[in-house]
Amino acid sequence: MGGLNLIQLLNGLTFASLLFIVASGFTLIFGLLRIVNLAHGALYLFGGYIGYSVAAATGNFFFGVLASMLCVAVMGLLLDEGLLRFVRGFDLRQVLLTLGVAFVLNDLALVIWGGDTFSVPVPEMLRGATRIGGAFYPKYRLFVLFLGVAVFAALWLILNRTRLGALIRAGVDDAEMVEAMGINIRRVFLATFMLGASLAGLGGVVGGAFLTLYPTADSEILVFSLAVVIIGGRGSLVGAAVGSLLVGLLNTIGQVMFPELAYFVIFGPMAAILAFRPLGLFGKAA
Repeated sequence: MGGLNLIQLLNGLTFASLLFIVASGFTLIFGLLRIVNLAHGALYLFGGYIGYSVAAATGNFFFGVLASMLCVAVMGLLLDEGLLRFVRGFDLRQVLLTLGVAFVLNDLALVIWGGDTFSVPVPEMLRGATRIGGAFYPKYRLFVLFLGVAVFAALWLILNRTRLGALIRAGVDDAEMVEAMGINIRRVFLATFMLGASLAGLGGVVGGAFLTLYPTADSEILVFSLAVVIIGGRGSLVGAAVGSLLVGLLNTIGQVMFPELAYFVIFGPMAAILAFRPLGLFGKAA
């Protein structure tokens, strides 16, 4: 019984790690840039398909990861510069525009890859299982867990220990003052948007190896990402990490113990948290 509990705990942590990779990109775009990007889930799915195609063609998982991140970053560039620049500052218009982009990307993916389910091929060194405690656990899922921790550490260092992070925070607080100092804050925000989009692509490839890729995967991951950001607090990296842990563990517990109430187990506590903390656990007033 102890081994089974350990496996469920690790399942929750690995799913939380994947959620953090995707939701961290969402919180960069939504929390810091104040852009409501509902196409984030579609970028996740499209990136997963691209990573699958490249990994299958080359036989190299990491080529698939790089191709996905680069392609989705370019898609983020086109989305921000080609469309979102015209509705900046209008939240409802951003919602409708990005929702429309998500529908277009979904149909495009359906035309290119069809409606079949795909699984990104895992590299040889990450196949099989390793012994942890009294149970065996897949090596790849442990890789996802460590990758999520690495992404958190890298983003924390970028936001808190680099000039780019200082410019992002300053630009969010007072963009006009940053512009007056001779810094093109639009380029900084564009780079941030592309980084957030590339994390969706990374999540698509990583998640596509154990959650698989299918036509509705984008909406499912988007709902979880929204829950993570709302629970953790908009714009908080630590909040995204804590929110991912809560959602990941609650989702695993809900599916095992209360399968008929799986979504309530997640969104019930979320409603309770928002009743007492409307800005989320780590959110701050703008």
